Formats: sequence, C-alpha cells, structure tokens
Amino acid sequence: MARIAGVNIPTNKRVEIALRYIHGIGPKVAKEICEKVGIASNRRVSDLTENEVIQIRETIDRDLLVEGDLRREVAMNIKRLMDLGCYRGLRHRKGLPVRGQRTHTNARTRKGPARAIAGKKKVTK
Repeated sequence: MARIAGVNIPTNKRVEIALRYIHGIGPKVAKEICEKVGIASNRRVSDLTENEVIQIRETIDRDLLVEGDLRREVAMNIKRLMDLGCYRGLRHRKGLPVRGQRTHTNARTRKGPARAIAGKKKVTK
C-alpha cells in the first residue's frame, strides 16, 4: 500500500483515481500529476515502482497544499471571518448557511435536526 501525503492510497485502483483520496486533490489535479510524472492514466497503484511513488510524493509536496496544511488554512480563513464579525463570519458562528441559501425551510444540514416547538398544536381542518 502506497502512502502519499500521510494517506494510504488504495492499491487496486488506477493511479488517477487513487490520488483523489488525498484531501485537496481532485480529478483535474490528479491528471496533471500523472502527466508531470509520466505515468499512464490506466496504470494501477500496485504496478507502480518505488521510484514512481517517490516522484509522485515529491511532486505533491513541492507544488500542492494538501491534507493537514490545507485543512488548517481553511479553518484559519473561517476563524478570520468570525473574528472580523463580518456577515459571513456571523453565519459561521451561528451555524447557519453562509452562501445565501434559504433557511425558512431546508438548511437542515447546517441547522441540525428539527426541534419541536413547545405549545404549538397541529391545526386540523
């Protein structure tokens, strides 16, 4: 099992797909990494030599911000918004949608499970 950027990537998948298991690497970036290193897109991780794995690891370390560093940077950006007290920061602080979505209905992912309102009865007609 190859270990790149602190992540064990699956050995039975194609290299291009396996690289996506690393936080911060998507389809486009995975394809670019394969082209830089010179690995065919249909090769499996189990078929890679130790040298090729090292080349992939060095390319990612040199060119990209991935895993812990990327997560830390995103968290710091959110913390900065919250400390500023801007509208987006307040929405993060309250746990509400940040990008203008409606909250009257929906938004259950951000708000959590619905809570019953005490004293409210269903109206039957």
